[in-house]
Amino acid sequence: MNATALIRPAWTPATIALMVIGFMVFWPLGLAMLAYIIWGDRLDGFKRDVNGRTDRFFGSCRKAGSWKAHATRTGNVAFDDWREKEFERLAEERRKLDETMAEFDDYARELRRAKDQEEFDRFMAARSRNTPAPTGQTKPAKRGKGPEGLLDDV
Repeated sequence: MNATALIRPAWTPATIALMVIGFMVFWPLGLAMLAYIIWGDRLDGFKRDVNGRTDRFFGSCRKAGSWKAHATRTGNVAFDDWREKEFERLAEERRKLDETMAEFDDYARELRRAKDQEEFDRFMAARSRNTPAPTGQTKPAKRGKGPEGLLDDV
């Protein structure tokens, strides 16, 4: 790190001013600046460690994503051939299971739709039996005299 930088993890007038301004504007900014002044020189090592660990973790996830990554040759041709056939058989079984699951999901969705339709039809039938016939009058009558509906006690 360059020791002549204006903002560096040290107690310089610039970093102190930024910390004070940070506390005045929004206290977490001042706190972040204080943490940078105190522990900022350790950031390079911390960043390097975190990046290395993350790369190793996601690298192992990528490798674990396919069975062929673990299918390294052992040197025994008969065993390697048997293992490859077993992996293919398992992949075919997995594909069949996925298809069966999709068929069942479609079946269950259709059953729910039929049940919902039956409940809706039952509701509509009950509603039509309970709905009284219209009487012709849609609004309540106004009190008062005359066509304007003026009240008697004005």
